[in-house]
Amino acid sequence: MILFLSDVAGSEILLILIFVLIFFGSKSIPNLARTLGKAMHEIKSASNEIQHEIKKSGMDIKKDMNLSGVFERTAEDISTPILSEIKDVENHINTPSGVKAYGSDYSPEPKEEENPIDENLPLDQQAVMENINSKKE
Repeated sequence: MILFLSDVAGSEILLILIFVLIFFGSKSIPNLARTLGKAMHEIKSASNEIQHEIKKSGMDIKKDMNLSGVFERTAEDISTPILSEIKDVENHINTPSGVKAYGSDYSPEPKEEENPIDENLPLDQQAVMENINSKKE
């Protein structure tokens, strides 16, 4: 409405008002203005109702799709394995082998008992190694 009035000068508005007065008469102008006002009110209320229905249907679609829940589940599905791997790497870095860190899931594999006597050694050296092992026990 303001854009329409910005292109129309004061003299043009006066000419339009004189034309309306001559064409419709002074008695019918109030009825005409009242009818025009009711029509504008009906158009505005219909427009607001349509906007409200569009917003309502958009919210219903959003609830049906549950996009926020999908985003949260996807983020959790992606971050859980990554965080688990980070924790495992930190435990492996910060924990000496054979020692379990407090509150960690790290458990080293049990070591097989090492045979300190190498069969490839000469017999006299094997005897020395057996002697050393028997003194330890």
